[in-house]
Amino acid sequence: MDSDLTNCIPETIRIHCVRFGVLTSFKPLCMIIMVIQYCAFGFIGHYYFSYLTKMQDKAVTINEVNPKLLEAQYAVRGQIVVRAGEIEEEIKSGKKYPFDSLVYCNIGNPQQLNQKPLTFVRQVLALTSYPGLEKIVPEGTFPSDVVERAHRLLKSNPGGSGAYSNSQGIPEVLKDVADAIGRRDGYPCNPKEIYLSNGASQSVQNALMLLSTSPNDGFLTPIPQYPLYSATITLYGTKLIGYYLNEEKDWGLDMNELETRLEEAKAKGINLKGMVIINPGNPTGMCLGEEEMRECIRFCIRNKLVLLADEVYQENIYVPHKKFVSFRKVALDMGEEAKNAQIISFHSISKGFFGECGRRGGYLQAMGFDPEVFAQITKMWSINLCANTDGQIALDCMVNPPREGDPSYPLYIEEKSAILASLQRRAVKLVAALSKLPGITCNQVDGSLYIFFKVVLPKKAVEAAKQRGVAPDFLYCEEMLQQTGIVTVPGSGFQQKDGTYHVRTTILPQESEIDKVIERMDGFQHAFMKKYED
Repeated sequence: MDSDLTNCIPETIRIHCVRFGVLTSFKPLCMIIMVIQYCAFGFIGHYYFSYLTKMQDKAVTINEVNPKLLEAQYAVRGQIVVRAGEIEEEIKSGKKYPFDSLVYCNIGNPQQLNQKPLTFVRQVLALTSYPGLEKIVPEGTFPSDVVERAHRLLKSNPGGSGAYSNSQGIPEVLKDVADAIGRRDGYPCNPKEIYLSNGASQSVQNALMLLSTSPNDGFLTPIPQYPLYSATITLYGTKLIGYYLNEEKDWGLDMNELETRLEEAKAKGINLKGMVIINPGNPTGMCLGEEEMRECIRFCIRNKLVLLADEVYQENIYVPHKKFVSFRKVALDMGEEAKNAQIISFHSISKGFFGECGRRGGYLQAMGFDPEVFAQITKMWSINLCANTDGQIALDCMVNPPREGDPSYPLYIEEKSAILASLQRRAVKLVAALSKLPGITCNQVDGSLYIFFKVVLPKKAVEAAKQRGVAPDFLYCEEMLQQTGIVTVPGSGFQQKDGTYHVRTTILPQESEIDKVIERMDGFQHAFMKKYED
């Protein structure tokens, strides 16, 4: 009977049975076990090899995705934010957390946290999106200066707001941007130096593309830095050379540090092309003084570097002894000494008191370049046809706001002043509250929309993070999210000195909510330090 059973076994199973000595002293129970094992492995193997076959049938799998894209990281919308989205859905489905709602402090997105849009901007956008609307609503609904502005902008772009504009931008908007820069700096600006974009981010990406000619090219970038720069530099296959800002001196510039990083880059054969400066700082909140700016300009001229000036927070200054001055103005004030300066500046409608992030409006202004270079910038802009027209129109409202005597002026000034004053109060209040918490140190915030505070993490917390394979400040932000619903960004996403840990939070929760945010942070910090106390 054993022989009959053996003959019924498929050849492949018999081979396995012989290998394990089963057929030499055949036992039916052993045979059954072997058959079950074979079938199980065969089932798994079938689907595994089917999966591999399907993978091979696809033109693109994860292995064929651009490795530079896989390498690039953008922490502002990283895993903490992904988890926040999951928690939001879980709350909707009835799952209980120690909080009822999330507070998104991970990104400078004012209207997400209930900042009201400026009336003048939205009225102009309404009329450019719906030409003739002023004729079918009650008289006086739209002030006369709003109607005039909408008509002027529509006339400047044949076909209206739904048609492509010139690649550089709507002519009237370019003119108004140039006039605004001239008023700000005290020196006239040529509209031909200006390119309108979908937010400042697109301008930054295009500027870095313009200057990236070889994998050995590099860019000096402040650490901590806004991840747009590190991600874009990675995508273009060039090198980021970080220079550390001095936290002990309110995140100020250290010229010795710049010289050191310059020499290190040269020693590695890296051809430095530009230097990035974010002023006021993101995430640090510092605001540079004019002497520091002059030193930067001299450094760039001496080393033939293009100065990339990210100035999107120029309206956000909160301390009376500091004021924003553009790098363009400082260079022009230097006269002959700065005649060879090449500066590319960026501005946006997303920050300041505007907060029109979703409209995606911004611009690049370049100075010191030859006509041949401007021709290539124009070509680059032409490839994308044009920036969206709503963003351009909102930008025009920012750079050319209502003037004294205009019907919209009183309300505009009231709304602008209220937003900026409120931001200042929130910045001061949040810094003061954080500075009182155990294990946290926090520098004064000169400007921007952020606080970048240092956390001294207990050794047990650092060890717990290592065991999970995550950065210690990621663990901190993750636990803060789970316990408070506050969404922040780990300092490791901006880069930082080894052995230090930071967190970036915005100052954007409304004043009616800021005390609740502080209360949640206070409770969390004490609980976290107790949980991991050494």
